[in-house]
Amino acid sequence: MSQFSATKEQNGSECKVVLSGHVDEDATFGSVQLEGVSKVIVDLDGVTAINSCGIREWIKWIRTAPPTAEVVYRNCPKVIVDQINMVAGFLPETGKVESFYVPYYSEESGNEKMILFKDGAEFKGSELNPPAEVKDDSGEVMEMDVIEAKYFKFLQK
Repeated sequence: MSQFSATKEQNGSECKVVLSGHVDEDATFGSVQLEGVSKVIVDLDGVTAINSCGIREWIKWIRTAPPTAEVVYRNCPKVIVDQINMVAGFLPETGKVESFYVPYYSEESGNEKMILFKDGAEFKGSELNPPAEVKDDSGEVMEMDVIEAKYFKFLQK
């Protein structure tokens, strides 16, 4: 049994879809139909993993949105950012990323932390404006724990 859940809230022609758990071969998007909407907001904060079968199901599902619908990805965890960067069609042509997490790490303490980057604050278009300093709970300075040219590649599209 998959630990996947999908819920949909519709307000007129706009809908918000909240996804959580593992997006895998057992993930079903049947309850979140996208026909007839003009805007889809997909909140991904709870997604913990995705595999190749889940990617296939995701792309089949997201393609059910009307071609003119605006698609917004919100609170993208690293596993989703990686797919946006690697898999054509994972983020549709009419799609945009509103916010995503960036991993930070402190060599001194060994602590890891996920920092949410939001459109208009930490990034705008392809321009990055990361926080000047990120500290862990013990006050140690943390560094971005990604290869920037690869991780932020999707912002160049």
